[in-house]
Amino acid sequence: MSQDRHTPKTVRITAAGSKPRRRRGWDIAVALLFCAAIAGSGAAALSAAGNGAGERADSAASSAAELRLGYFGNVTHAPALVGVRQGLLADALEQGTGTTLSTQVFNAGPAAIEALNAGAIDAAYLGPNPAINSFVQSRGESVAVIAGATSGGAQLVVRPGIRDAAQLKGKVLATPQLGGTQDVALRSYLASHGLAATPDGGGDVTINPTENAQTLKLFQDGKLDGAWLPEPWASRLVLQAGADVLVDEADLWDGTLAGKPGQFTTTVLVVSRKYAADHPGTVEALLRGHVAAIDWLNAAAPAERAEAVNAGLKEAAGAELPRDVIDRALRNIAFTPDPLAGTFPRLLEDGVESGLTKPADLTGLFDLRALNRVLAEEPGHSRIGAAKLGTE
Repeated sequence: MSQDRHTPKTVRITAAGSKPRRRRGWDIAVALLFCAAIAGSGAAALSAAGNGAGERADSAASSAAELRLGYFGNVTHAPALVGVRQGLLADALEQGTGTTLSTQVFNAGPAAIEALNAGAIDAAYLGPNPAINSFVQSRGESVAVIAGATSGGAQLVVRPGIRDAAQLKGKVLATPQLGGTQDVALRSYLASHGLAATPDGGGDVTINPTENAQTLKLFQDGKLDGAWLPEPWASRLVLQAGADVLVDEADLWDGTLAGKPGQFTTTVLVVSRKYAADHPGTVEALLRGHVAAIDWLNAAAPAERAEAVNAGLKEAAGAELPRDVIDRALRNIAFTPDPLAGTFPRLLEDGVESGLTKPADLTGLFDLRALNRVLAEEPGHSRIGAAKLGTE
């Protein structure tokens, strides 16, 4: 497979407040106004587009010239890393609807959601909490979760000597971005141990939303006491900066809400509702490539999987990881198209308790119809449920 033929044009976008290395000529502020004007028709259009579920969408009538996809340079985004690098996503789109793939790399979910809601991208791999926040704030009109991608792979790592939550009082911790999945997880964990951390950086524990690469440097320089991070950054702090694991998030999920003990959603695939309404065939083609990437990751030998993910990281983030880091990171995560929908009410509750999300009804967040059509044609897959929070 020719890498040159399949690699889409990629733009890197850092966290809010940072300048991208390259960016297109769009202005988010203007686009947000446009997005607000059209959002009211998005949910109804998506529902209409779903009529006839069980039959494949008419590709000729529902294809798009381009699909703009956002993802992160994190191991927890391995289905995107491998899917882009190996051409699995581009091939599925080209063969399914003649659609061209272009990509943008982000540092954290809120920035990707901002771009998606502004109409700058059409779909994105991101954590569940930014997807929930966008759904709640738009009253269900912004995005739909169309698949899962990754489970596991997030840890609270701290300086040696910190052995329990009580010792975090007065400490300075980091997360990738305010309102992101790891940010909400940390705030929820602290609250469960009687420690306050306000969104403005106050409280018993100071939380500084920080770009992941900066978190590593700040920790090495003694300016941070710990961080709740996705892979590979948790492994990098442990192996390259001497951090200890205080909390493996897998230990906080007992499997009663969805999946098996230790499973929790780290990365999902979302799409703009307006884009899905206008181009359902393209969305289904994207899902075919997405499932192919997950299947490849799960079938590959460990060394081959590590090499492929590392190549994707170099392309997306500019550098490969040492072998011990990539191996540790991959041991901590699993790849699945199941978004574990049953866990989302708890994720919403955690966001509300952290002061970052409003109470809401999540019914309609998931649209898994196209995913289940794709899975029905692939051996070894079962139908995935939406936990009464959408269509399946």
